[in-house]
Amino acid sequence: MTWSYPLLGEIATSPRHSVRPESGARYELWSVPSYSTGAPELVEGQEIGSSKLLVSPQDVLLCKINPRINRVWVVAQAGERIQIASPEWIPLRVDRARVDPKYLAHYLSSPPFRTWIVSATSGVTGSHARAKPTEVLRQRVPLASLHEQQRVVNILEDHLSRLDVAEDNLQRASRRAASWKSASAFARLLGADSSNVASLRTAVTDDYSLPTLGDRDWARLGDLAEVVGGVTKDAKRDDPSMVDVPYLRVANVQRMALDLSTISTIRVPPAKAESLRLLPGDVLLNEGGDRDKLARGWVWQGQVENCIHQNHVYRARPNREQVLPEWLAWSANYLGGEWAARHGRQSVNLASISLSTIKRMPVPLPSTARQAELLGELAAVQEGAERVQRQVDAARTRSASFRRALLSAAFSGQLTGRASDSDRIEELADASHDPR
Repeated sequence: MTWSYPLLGEIATSPRHSVRPESGARYELWSVPSYSTGAPELVEGQEIGSSKLLVSPQDVLLCKINPRINRVWVVAQAGERIQIASPEWIPLRVDRARVDPKYLAHYLSSPPFRTWIVSATSGVTGSHARAKPTEVLRQRVPLASLHEQQRVVNILEDHLSRLDVAEDNLQRASRRAASWKSASAFARLLGADSSNVASLRTAVTDDYSLPTLGDRDWARLGDLAEVVGGVTKDAKRDDPSMVDVPYLRVANVQRMALDLSTISTIRVPPAKAESLRLLPGDVLLNEGGDRDKLARGWVWQGQVENCIHQNHVYRARPNREQVLPEWLAWSANYLGGEWAARHGRQSVNLASISLSTIKRMPVPLPSTARQAELLGELAAVQEGAERVQRQVDAARTRSASFRRALLSAAFSGQLTGRASDSDRIEELADASHDPR
């Protein structure tokens, strides 16, 4: 294979003809947000508030904003629709006697070009990072004959389609693993099958007559635990008799986890510090924040000595003869969390749930022995879900390495279309992860 290395500007132009969309006309809009969907938007002209670039079928679109994200498109045939694109794309109209648009698009997605475009915007982050069209056009492109380009495209797309199928399967596996850690998984352990999980969650959320769950009863949170609010942050703290103690904020109390990477301190009277001191087995539940985060939280295990909690975090100290702390936390995070979202209050920016209201939260209540058995089943499900997710993450990393290696091979003359390609790509993928 004979290669040449022309400047991109020698084989393509970058037309930037602006058009103001007209009311009553319908446009095919190649926007940056729609890239992740795999298809352009169909938009009425009156809904488009600014000028766009006029593009044509077979134009190659290179996203100039935040080029760390690999976004390259080839404009498809559109029939009678007017095709326009966001000015955040660099349109490239190739000399089709010399260049296959798909070949150029694949090259612009390849590791050599992505390395250059990221380095060209180094020192600038996020939405402020933009590639400059003039610099892009000065980059050299490895160019084979048109026939060879089309052969490379065919081989590439065969391999890439297989990777796409594999990644779709990984995505489904990831969603399934996530479902094992959801409210539905908890509800099924309560005796609901796949046909009535939704009705169970609706019954709990609406707080009408709660369904019978075999040997399981229901109770209110306030009947199972001592529930108290915490210390107010903005009170005056200049009394010399006060003591400094660590305290938990909403940011520390996550769903099914505690984030203790940053712990603040506050000055409080000694009596207040003692009355609010957290004990192992206390269940922490958020009082305020976004509506879907009400009642989220987890079990305190005494990780920080003499720690208390602020007023936006409730402490539920369970009666362990009736309910195990982990069981209470699971119930509050999932079934109880949806109930809290329905029964909380909403201000302009934040939601909250009062102490008297959260005490009415319904909690499914099998015997403590049965709670322990079900918690064991939940732990096994969680362990399985995490194991699957680790395997999915490893496979995704491997898939991304294969994709990069495939593109590198394509533009260095190493793709032959024979079975040996797979071995060569695997070698390149392994080399890219060699710790040496």
